Amino acid sequence: MEVHRCRFVPYPPSAINALAFSHPSSSEHGKAIPSTLRLAIGRANGDVEIWNPLRGQWFQETTLRGGKDRSIEGLTWTQDPDEQDAEGHWRPGKLRLFSVGYSTHVTEWDLALGRPLRHSDGNYGEIWCLAAQPRFPAKDDRQTPKVKSSESQSRPLLQDLVVGCADGAVVLLSTEDGDLKFKRLLSPPAAKKARVLSVVFRSRTVVVTGCADSAIRILDARNGQLIRLMSLGAGPVGGPRETLVWSVKCLPNGDIVSGDSTGEVRFWDGRTYSLLQRLKSHRADILDVEVSADGQTVISGGMDRRTTVYRRTGGDGKNTRVTWATVNHSRLHSHDVKTMAVFDSTSMSVVVSGGLDTTPIIIPLRQYGMENHRTIPSVPQPPQVQSASRKKLLMSWWNREVWIWRFHNSSTVMRSDDRGTGGENNPTPKLVARIAIKGEENISSACLSAYGNLLAVSTSSEVKLFQLKRSKSTHGKPLRVKKVKIPGWASRLAGRLVLFSPDTRWLCMIDQESTVHIARLTQDDGSTEAFTVLPQFITLRRLERKSNDHDKTVLNGNLGSYERTITRAAFSADSRILVVGDLSGHLDSWVLAGYEDLNHNRFDSAMTQGTQDSDSSSSSEEDTPRSRSKRDQVVIFGQYWTRNPSASLIPTLPSAALILSFRPPSDSRSLALTNSTEHTHPTRHNPHPLSHDIPVVEDRLLVLTAQHQIYAFSILKGSLTPWSRRNPTSSFPYEFKDIRDRAMGCFWDVNAHQERVWIYGSSWLFKFDLSKDFPEEDKTNKRKRKRSKEDEEGRGVPTSGAGGRIPKSGLAVSFGRKMRKFIGPDHAESALVELDASYASDGQLAEEASEGLELELAGSRRGLTDTAGQLHRSGEHGNGEISEVNSSEVVEMGKKGRSSMFWHTRRYQPILGAVPISETDTGDASTGSTIKVAIIERPVWDLDLPPRFHGDQEWKN
Repeated sequence: MEVHRCRFVPYPPSAINALAFSHPSSSEHGKAIPSTLRLAIGRANGDVEIWNPLRGQWFQETTLRGGKDRSIEGLTWTQDPDEQDAEGHWRPGKLRLFSVGYSTHVTEWDLALGRPLRHSDGNYGEIWCLAAQPRFPAKDDRQTPKVKSSESQSRPLLQDLVVGCADGAVVLLSTEDGDLKFKRLLSPPAAKKARVLSVVFRSRTVVVTGCADSAIRILDARNGQLIRLMSLGAGPVGGPRETLVWSVKCLPNGDIVSGDSTGEVRFWDGRTYSLLQRLKSHRADILDVEVSADGQTVISGGMDRRTTVYRRTGGDGKNTRVTWATVNHSRLHSHDVKTMAVFDSTSMSVVVSGGLDTTPIIIPLRQYGMENHRTIPSVPQPPQVQSASRKKLLMSWWNREVWIWRFHNSSTVMRSDDRGTGGENNPTPKLVARIAIKGEENISSACLSAYGNLLAVSTSSEVKLFQLKRSKSTHGKPLRVKKVKIPGWASRLAGRLVLFSPDTRWLCMIDQESTVHIARLTQDDGSTEAFTVLPQFITLRRLERKSNDHDKTVLNGNLGSYERTITRAAFSADSRILVVGDLSGHLDSWVLAGYEDLNHNRFDSAMTQGTQDSDSSSSSEEDTPRSRSKRDQVVIFGQYWTRNPSASLIPTLPSAALILSFRPPSDSRSLALTNSTEHTHPTRHNPHPLSHDIPVVEDRLLVLTAQHQIYAFSILKGSLTPWSRRNPTSSFPYEFKDIRDRAMGCFWDVNAHQERVWIYGSSWLFKFDLSKDFPEEDKTNKRKRKRSKEDEEGRGVPTSGAGGRIPKSGLAVSFGRKMRKFIGPDHAESALVELDASYASDGQLAEEASEGLELELAGSRRGLTDTAGQLHRSGEHGNGEISEVNSSEVVEMGKKGRSSMFWHTRRYQPILGAVPISETDTGDASTGSTIKVAIIERPVWDLDLPPRFHGDQEWKN
């Protein structure tokens, strides 16, 4: 493989301004983490990222796209009251997400559609902060006070919102009836216009605000009465006169914690509203503070890049005085720590911080000092990079721009070895096109055709199609860009995902309702470049899935149809199969039946061909999916899309699919001819017969889930391939299963003699040889190795949701992870207790128990015997056949043979994307050619960030 190591793509990660968990911290969650727990990350470019913690694996599910001048400055979640259905089952209330961004309105987001749902405007100033009213505990929701409505019905109370404005006003907003309306003005605009910088509910009836006039105000949410005003006094000598209270939080006992512009954390008594203690722990402004669920730990972050942890001491029976002490501080971020969010429960206890360096950092809260922190790269998990390998083009997009580069000839590329090294001194590719999309909405998806002649771009309001023509002048000149008209309603389609088929005949458009639409692309007569989009569009129906809302607990909440959001899609190499995957783990597939016949009627019906009225079979400029909801499949040039007959047999994945990739054929010449009519026999009465055949050469689909489980499906059979049955994820190498950063994409290196797939993440690159089986590992050695790695290196054991456990040799000051518990008055009996055992959730224990069963099943499928452990059947060749091999060859393979089946490196990071740039998609063993790949990196030190704070004992360079 030949590698281009590239850093020329100027992808600009956006600063993190807001963080919010969908559920509050509570010890009542038990060992099971809520299945609907999500983390919302608000960025300065207006995007809101939705992340799923997934028991500490952290993967990005979707991105709610923003727009120009729509910075996200505050986020909060609410949950509607639970409802009882006709059968008496209690359904959890719907989770709702709200944001503010230096404007006069609050925005509610529709998670299922991925766009703003409504805005709340009012006659008040610019909003700087917001907070949600505490929800009654789930066990008390059904006994909450009832409010009489106009229909003489009763309903439980909702969570209201409180917002703080730049003019000093504090406004209460109601979320009743699924709406967002003004409810009450708690504090009118101040005469000095003291900005409200932070706000929080101490209880359902008390609001605490931190202002820019050196004051903290306590307000009654029922009538707006000012309960108390706490002054921080004058600012430091030689500094500003006023102290800015950037953050306020409340402890479970009612005490108040504040962080201000002097770098001090102050603790206030919740009953007398007097100052208890002040700690000078930062050299600059403290921008945010967070507290644990039990009120024993406080953590702060500020402009000096410090993250400081405080612990509560005293307060027991002997010492009634409560004091706070600084435990530790560290500079985890390379720039200002602007925002933080905490989720603290029995099985997960983390603090997520973010700021101007664009990287979220996950910090263990309860296990601080015992576990490592974890840095999530700033590059997006779904890669925003794509290539047209046949034309050596590379495309990347961000915000409202699309950039395209052209690579140089292969003669300028250094040859690399099989492990992906070398090829790092290549000339910088030439920028040949830069497209700015009109409008204010950010791009949600972009796709470049395989031949580099078409570009599709989708936003939350429309889908645009561009034709790229190469200039007739000398090599390296910019491409000519021409807009292609999309007829009818499809041009106004709010696109979530766009995708070209490999033969560039079909354009798949997935709208924000996760409905799949297919458009046919043709080239005009007498022209090899001009493209036309046929006005007849095809809407593909997905399988109906049962909702599991009634199986969820009240505490989990309800995300509605969000879990049915399509996030991945893939065409087969011959463009005859389309597969999409959603967040719930379901896969839907369709196949293209028939053969292309350009002499056939352009539009027709697959089942009632020739009998429909001309009005229903002809094209229409305003043809919509609803107008064709009861029609049969639409035939275009003798072909039509239909649901895969085996679609319902494909099992549901345990988690969302991160990668969907069809295995390419070993020889590109083996692709079926899509314009062949050899299977149809024209007659005098039917000169253009319609074929219902499904000619597919390769239907094997590689799927990698968010839990890094790898499956290979035979889509037309609706089952796992023999190789996937013999090689479950539990048999994969430990080096792959131990990776924490989620996979981003893959590319193939397939020919007649090998079947390699390269899978990459933001910090790693793995190669697997799928033509071989992983050798069976000795169980005794495996058990010893696993125990040693867990005990000494702290890997492979349950954690609190951040990084792995710190090895014993790396602990600074600790009493160990185990303690001896003495039983009885005379301490005659004792037992060792594991302090971290509580973090093993039920799901993790179930996975560990099923791993051994998977290995046993894999061994039986390979033909292993229980006595001798001999392997009678092994690898699957590129043609899918099973060959008989000598068992001794596999047994003697050992470590050397196991390493030949996979290889990995962490040399390239952070990886923005890795794409092939060969003239062909796969290598050709007969000619000795190999694939050429561009690995695009985006180092943090190469970002254009504002100047940062430099304190004592620091150097600017």
